[in-house]
This record gives sequence, C-alpha cells and structure tokens, in this order.
Amino acid sequence: MTVFTEETRARAREIIARYPADRSRSALLPLLHLVQAEEGYVSPAGVEFCAEVLGLNKAQVGAVATFYTMYKRRPTGDYLVSVCTNTMCNVLGGQEVYDTLSEHLGVGHDETTADGKITLEHAECLAACDYGPVMTVNYDFFDNVDPQTAVGVVDELRAGGRPMPTRGARLCTLKEMAVQLAGFADEREGAVADGGPGEPSLRGLRLAQQHGISVPGFDPNTPIRSKAEAEKAAAEAKARAEAEKAKAEPAAPAVQAKGGDGASAPTGVETATPEQAAGSTTRDVKAPDDTSPQVRTAQTRQPDAATAVPDAPGTKVPSDPVPPAPRDAQEAEAAGVAANPPAGDAKPAGDEAGAQERNLKEAEAGKGATGTGPAVASETGGQK
Repeated sequence: MTVFTEETRARAREIIARYPADRSRSALLPLLHLVQAEEGYVSPAGVEFCAEVLGLNKAQVGAVATFYTMYKRRPTGDYLVSVCTNTMCNVLGGQEVYDTLSEHLGVGHDETTADGKITLEHAECLAACDYGPVMTVNYDFFDNVDPQTAVGVVDELRAGGRPMPTRGARLCTLKEMAVQLAGFADEREGAVADGGPGEPSLRGLRLAQQHGISVPGFDPNTPIRSKAEAEKAAAEAKARAEAEKAKAEPAAPAVQAKGGDGASAPTGVETATPEQAAGSTTRDVKAPDDTSPQVRTAQTRQPDAATAVPDAPGTKVPSDPVPPAPRDAQEAEAAGVAANPPAGDAKPAGDEAGAQERNLKEAEAGKGATGTGPAVASETGGQK
C-alpha cells in the first residue's frame, strides 16, 4: 500500500479546510486530483486515502473516481495526448491524426508507451470546434493539427522537450497538472509565460470593438482587488447609499394620539407603544398560532361557529349553498328558453315518458283526421 507523503497529507487538510465543516465531502474532487498528483493515477490506495480523510467508504469514493474521465484508474504516462475524434474534428481529419499517432507510438486507446512517456486516448469532444482538428497534451491545446505535426509533438516530448502549445501556458507533466487541478499554484519558473489567445477567439473581440459593443462601465485596466479591499469598498458603497437614502427621504409626520381621558395629545408629540414605554426595542411580532391545521381549516369553513371542530375522517365537506336567482333573472331565463326552441327532433332531457305520450296523442289525432289505418308513431312524433 502506498504511504502518502506528509506534504500530500498537509495539502489534503488544506483542501478540506476550504469547505464548511458539515460539507467536507465536497472536497472529494480536488482530493482525487491530489492523490493522482503523487501516483500518476487514482490507485486503490488513493481511494482508501480519500475515504479515510473524509469519513466516507471506499465505494462512495470509487463511484466518483470511475465517473469522471480525468481520473485515471491505471498508471498513466508523463504526457496524456488526447485527440478529438468527434464529428467536427473527425470531418476535418481528427481520426486520421489519431490513427497515425497510434501506429507511430505502437499503442491504442488508453495505453502507454513502453518508456512511460506518452499515454494516448481519443476524446469525444475537446470543446474547440473552431480550431479543429485539435489535440491536447495534459489538457493544453494544439490546434489545427495534421498527422505530421502531431507526430512531431510526441517525438519532441519523448526526447525530453516541451513544445509550446498553441494556446495557454507552458507544458507540464500530468502530475504537475494534477496539483493545479487540486487547487494549488504552478510554482515552476515561467510556468504561465508565453502562450496567447487563438485567432478565432480574438475574432469575436474584434467584432465587438468594431461595432462598439462593450459591457457598460467596463474598464479593462481596473486592477484586481484583494478580498479585504473588495469588502472595504463594498462597505463604503453601502454606507454612501444609506446616507443618500436618508437624505432623500422626508421626515416622518408627527402622530397625534388621544390620551387616556379622550383628549388629544399635543401636536408633535408621539405616543409611545407599550413596548416602547417599557424600553423594549423589539419589533411587535404576532404570537404564533398554536391551533392545529385541522381546526384552522374548520374555522375557515365555518367562521360564524363559536367552536369549530375539524372534519372527522371520511367526512364529506358540504359545498356552500347556491343562493336563489333573483325573480327578474328567472323571468329572463324563461323568456330566453321560449325564444329558442330546440332544433329538429330535440327533446328535453329526462322527459322520455312525456314525449311518448305526446306522440301517441298526435298519432291518434292524425288517424281521426285522415281516416286511415293505425299509424306507427316514432319517438319524435313522425309516422313511418
């Protein structure tokens, strides 16, 4: 079992201290990068170490370590070379770049060269479609690569060199990169020197400058403040805002109240509340209602009841009675019904017996008038 150095343990304590005491398990992601910085991958010993310092079990740590692809579960080379083979880069030749490197290095996906220098992998997306085909070395970009330039980069790495990425800082090893991902600065001399932005990234900035688009009040020369300076400036701004608000608000009008004998108090004299008279500065807060929710519901339904009781289980809540319509409304409704008789053979709902009786009378009346034989009356009064 790997015994982690005291430096790693001290850094682990520093990482955990960044989080609230009851949220220490949130430190798991940087801790996994920390153990990877020492071993070059997340070993079983690294999983056990993270579980130990965070009070988790190994299954919880392992579930996270196997979910994210940046945590390597087998020994990895000094330089992780990732080639994008997703749609855009593939169309532009990304697969050809990967195949050429695989043949040149004699390794496949997630495999490491015999000298331990290079681990090759194909990546689904490196989020740089406007630079495709792209590959990264320890997550630093090499843009617009072709098979020949990619082979040149890995050969230089194997020879001990560190080619300059297209964008970003100087290359570092995977272990050095893991330290940074754990949240610690890169202490190499000139680590963030050189480098620069890519042309497609600058294109958007140039278009914004050309058309006069900018963030209101943005000053690119504004220095970055320390946390103490920012807090001090915020406090001063808040004090100025409160002073301006107090200056702009009119004085509150005097409250004229009546004394105990019914006479009005002198103008301009405010009557103190009982709490103020007692010297209390606490706001008048309504006492909490200790009534159970069931009783409050019953009181809401029956506000006039002196003592409302909650519904018993299974009790159906009666609906409020519908008040009778005014007489004028009833007459208007009746007139509307009379003026709009049912069309065709429609009949009032639920009056089947009455309809049959009317049909029979109409049939008999028709027989007496015409002298013909008995007629068969339909439900609507027609003869068949």
